[in-house]
Amino acid sequence: MTKEKAIEEILCSLETNDSSDRIPQTDTPIEPEEELKVDSESTDKTHQSGFDGFGFSDALIETLEKKGYKDPSPIQKAAFPELMLGRDLVGQAQTGTGKTAAFALPILERLKENKKNPQVLVLAPTRELAMQVAESFRSYAAGHPNLKVLAVYGGADFRSQVSTLKKGVDVVVGTPGRVMDHMRQGTMNTVDLSCLVLDEADEMLRMGFIDDVEWILGQLPEERQLVLFSATMPSEIRRLSKRYLNEPAEITIKSKQQEARLIRQRFINIHNSYKVEALKRVLEAVTGEGVIIFVRTKAITLIVAEALESSGHDVAVLNGDVPQNQRERTIDRLRKGSINILVATDVAARGLDVERIALVINYDMPFDGEAYVHRIGRTGRAGRNGEAILFVNHRERHFLRNLERAVGQQIDQMEVPSNSLINKSRLEKLQERLASSASTGREHEEETTLLKEVLENVGKELEIDSEQLAFAALNLAIGSSPLLVQGDENWIKQSSQRVRKNDRREERGNSRRRNDRDPRQLERNMERFRVEVGHRDRVKPGNLVGAIANEAGLQGRMIGRIQIFESYSYIDLPKGMPNEVFNDLKKLRVMNRELQINRQD
Repeated sequence: MTKEKAIEEILCSLETNDSSDRIPQTDTPIEPEEELKVDSESTDKTHQSGFDGFGFSDALIETLEKKGYKDPSPIQKAAFPELMLGRDLVGQAQTGTGKTAAFALPILERLKENKKNPQVLVLAPTRELAMQVAESFRSYAAGHPNLKVLAVYGGADFRSQVSTLKKGVDVVVGTPGRVMDHMRQGTMNTVDLSCLVLDEADEMLRMGFIDDVEWILGQLPEERQLVLFSATMPSEIRRLSKRYLNEPAEITIKSKQQEARLIRQRFINIHNSYKVEALKRVLEAVTGEGVIIFVRTKAITLIVAEALESSGHDVAVLNGDVPQNQRERTIDRLRKGSINILVATDVAARGLDVERIALVINYDMPFDGEAYVHRIGRTGRAGRNGEAILFVNHRERHFLRNLERAVGQQIDQMEVPSNSLINKSRLEKLQERLASSASTGREHEEETTLLKEVLENVGKELEIDSEQLAFAALNLAIGSSPLLVQGDENWIKQSSQRVRKNDRREERGNSRRRNDRDPRQLERNMERFRVEVGHRDRVKPGNLVGAIANEAGLQGRMIGRIQIFESYSYIDLPKGMPNEVFNDLKKLRVMNRELQINRQD
């Protein structure tokens, strides 16, 4: 189909429809909740916030309304009353359920004025989470301009943190190691500390920080509120809560399987060398108001973003190197529609809540079911439908069943979009834009009149009819870029054949090796690596887990057994590690020594 023929078909289609058909229709029904939102805007004075009734101040409720928060999540509804009463609390909830606000809002309301020493300490397993939680406190405290929040973590300037603490801080959010440093050196006075929060306690256990946490707990005043949040409840965390918490309220929020069912989930079998081209085609064919693309490492965020920008997409990057103020600006641009595509790592996108996200693409497969649930949970917000697409190579196929168990439903296979599918999508989008333009006038009536005069003058000058004039205007709007994709698509078929061939070869190899392998090792799908740091370097399991988890974009629980010897160590990591991740880990430094990681036969 030529460009001219396609334009003629669109014009004919518009002419045969009456004005009521010109507005593009959607398969998604309008939720009653959305209708209420419209009514509430017209009756601004009578609007009741869903956060009323918990004892929050007017200033805090006004801040929440400005941020677009209308109703509390289940974990928030359950936690607010208990924490406002000052009770200890144990909460079990997955990442992305709104637990930061669940503990931050009541804590803010119970802070006392004119206290120079910290009143609240929040412990987080990673610097990224510490930064994010600290920023959440600051944003919720917009109505309390004198409140001071400080994030403390390794790698940041220690003297700058000491200086800020001396000036007076209300809330400290930090990683266990750096908090211990300040407490040991007396630079953080805990005499006024009234509340301690352990955020993602199971992750701290997995990263080897639990002894540090217990040391910190032992230094605190006897009269204080303790809050513990964890995605899972292993025996060590349960023991910790029984030992240190006083008759705590217990809250358990069930997994988000039901919410996951609002999201259409599909996967594409694709060889790694074709992933970028497949991604471009998916973005063309699968329409989405806002898109998040999840990748495994910081380096891949830049590679993917550059490839998409060269194809004309407006893209932003979110990874661990992005400063917090820039992160906030990026999210705000995504929320307002200034950008439509965000390329992010798991850690950087933790807790991201933007309602207009309609599509999540897992460019790199997560090896953990909880990470997958968190990723796809960025779409389908507030009861809306969403879509999630997962790229899978032949080495990763055995992880697919684990993800299906995590969401409680089957993930269907789809093919890489063909030329014909992309062309159909392009024509539909063009027709929708044209229909929308036809039903929307200019803001100023004077401009509308001028545009009509231009059309009339051109028509008279060239002696062409209205159909030819409409074609010329549409051709001008499209520009010189080809309307239709007509390039070679044989690689799509070749990629599918290559993946199927690799699947068969790997299955034959697995059958030959099945009787010789440890069943537990097969089940865990782990691979052993050697790193050139050991006892002589004073390395601990937590050092290795924390460094590798942050660099490789893994969650701590995805890292297996660790054995530390005098001059080297063994560590088990998920199979199928991409070469770019492996190369980055080789350069990684722990205890001021390069890991020099290598696979152990």
